[in-house]
Amino acid sequence: MNAPRPGFLKRAAVLLAVSGAVWGGACARAGTGAGKPISPVAAVPAAVSRAVADSMHAVIDRAVADGAFPGAYAVVGTREGVIAEYGAGRLDELDDTRPSNSTVWDMASLTKVIGTTSAMLQLVGSGRVVLDSPVVRYLPEWTAPGASRITVRNLLSHNSGLQAGRLFYKEANTAEEAFQQLFATSPDTVPGVRYTYSDIGFILLGRLVARVSGEALDQYDQHHIFGPLGMKDTRYLPPASWLPRIAPTEQDPWRGRKVRGEVHDENAYRMGGVVGHAGLFSSARDLTKFARMYLGFGKLGKVRIFDSATVAMFTRVQNPALSHRALGWETPNGTNSAGKRLSPSAFGHTGFTGTSIWMDPGQNLFVILLTNRVNPTRQNPKIGKVRQDLADAVMDAMTAAHGAGR
Repeated sequence: MNAPRPGFLKRAAVLLAVSGAVWGGACARAGTGAGKPISPVAAVPAAVSRAVADSMHAVIDRAVADGAFPGAYAVVGTREGVIAEYGAGRLDELDDTRPSNSTVWDMASLTKVIGTTSAMLQLVGSGRVVLDSPVVRYLPEWTAPGASRITVRNLLSHNSGLQAGRLFYKEANTAEEAFQQLFATSPDTVPGVRYTYSDIGFILLGRLVARVSGEALDQYDQHHIFGPLGMKDTRYLPPASWLPRIAPTEQDPWRGRKVRGEVHDENAYRMGGVVGHAGLFSSARDLTKFARMYLGFGKLGKVRIFDSATVAMFTRVQNPALSHRALGWETPNGTNSAGKRLSPSAFGHTGFTGTSIWMDPGQNLFVILLTNRVNPTRQNPKIGKVRQDLADAVMDAMTAAHGAGR
């Protein structure tokens, strides 16, 4: 991969300054400080670490007590390392193991950004995929009416005109049948006029990665992302030997059993477990490496995973008239899981099982929350507020600790 380009680093410096100014204004309006910008943290003072840890403990413990999830593990850090981390609760009503940084969680839709978007970022950065090319250039078997008008950028931005999802697992009896139905799926409107968060689009992107690279999605991610970063707990189709440290998810009526160690998403299960929208498993210690790499503009230590200019492009809002979506990633909109305190340069994503990750280069900060909130049932909406509360509490703690240290 390429080294950071001087032009990008200059833009990054401007971004950090602008984000700090925005954040300082927010502090003043909220009455949390003198209104001065908080500089991105390099060496975090002990007082800041303690304040962040205390705020994390309060939010997570309250959520466990409230029944938002059986267990959770949260990590907050910078590109230099971890500020604070905390596990609470238990893996399951029948397994009182306390979550740790090596507990393995079903990432659900974090697969879209950690696995599929990462692969796409590399393929676009190297010129092997062109964002504004039609998807059918790479997947000619997608012959459904209207497919030829949809670009790679449309799929990554969730404005392709495709519906949100389709019950392939009920319509097909095998993975082969499910993929045949995928390629027979048409958009229900023209691309670029409507935002609809679409699993179907990312299933297609997973197939595109395999076609262009010549490697299945799981192999590509392992060879080019997880392996180089030393992410040893991150993979699709985890082995049986991992079961004791995998957090169980739902008591699934379709499968007739509690799901543990196999992907929770039904379509991903029907399609073989290695799919662009879901199927990845990972741990807090691995996602910490991933987040630090992103805050390093694509580099962790001596290992470069992404071209820095392509990182900037993929984390920028694509069409503000339609949504706050970047390429694959979400950005803060005041109501989503970012809370209300992260800077405009932040980007992140959530997973249906109760996972989330946010990275804020403007504050040199990441916030990771891993839970199994669908255990024992998905009919539990409390995770939304917990995500927001955690992000806001972390930022409030850092603001107060920095202010006290002046």
